[in-house]
Amino acid sequence: MVFVLIWSTGFIVAKFGLPYAPPLTFLTIRYVLSIVCFLVWIKLSGAVWPSEQSQMWHLGVSGALVHAGYLGGVWVAVKYGMGSGLVALLVGFQPILTALWLTYATDSTSNHPHAKHAVTKRQWLGLLLGLAGLVLVVARKFNDTNEVSALTLGAAMLALFSITAGTLYQKRYVQPTDVRTANVTQLTAALLVTLPLCLFETEAIVWNAPFLASMAWAVLALTLGGSSLMFMLVQRGAATSVTSLLYLVPPTTALMAWFLFNESITTVTLLGIALTAVGVSLVVRQVSPRP
Repeated sequence: MVFVLIWSTGFIVAKFGLPYAPPLTFLTIRYVLSIVCFLVWIKLSGAVWPSEQSQMWHLGVSGALVHAGYLGGVWVAVKYGMGSGLVALLVGFQPILTALWLTYATDSTSNHPHAKHAVTKRQWLGLLLGLAGLVLVVARKFNDTNEVSALTLGAAMLALFSITAGTLYQKRYVQPTDVRTANVTQLTAALLVTLPLCLFETEAIVWNAPFLASMAWAVLALTLGGSSLMFMLVQRGAATSVTSLLYLVPPTTALMAWFLFNESITTVTLLGIALTAVGVSLVVRQVSPRP
């Protein structure tokens, strides 16, 4: 639940910070500051870097997908008009895509490395219940067609496929490694992708208290905290169970928005939150691996 709470604040940070900076510029500064913080942490702790060059490459690929692709897509979509609830719903399809891929991979060959993570009927029920809950939580967002444009929809789809591919890629190719050095490698790859793109943004940064507070939270809580927890969860757990936790993000974000911004929560929203919680519990409950 700590991971869900931290990850859910990402949309709150976007609401606070994006009015004062273009999205890719904000993320570029966030990556640079996060890398500096991790390097200091590594120096003080003596954390070990991956010894194999192939692992550095795999970390770079997963970092470009999870950080540059996912965060870039989400922040661009929110910046240019798509509501956070609708973005969360679209990205919330990730567990379904993950389950479909793992099922296909398992059915392709009995010796496939993902075979032990085959999705059970109970987990499929949980995934579908979670998806139904998400739809209920953000149902009213579909009434506002002004949120959807080619740019915002494309950015949200980029985020969805990037976080799905990045999670599966990391689970498949990245060996157990120190989370601090892994994060530096991943963030450096994301920076190499985002930095050239942010040069095309012309909006100036407004260096005020909301921007600085948003940046501080994005670096210290979301990257050093949330991204590290995400990395460790994917490294230690089955991909379907880990990504299903993201089903809890939109309902949690809705509760935070109600508390911080007085956004209304309807009976339908509460029903959706309940369905999501039940769905996640069905997916993450421990089961014996398939032989």
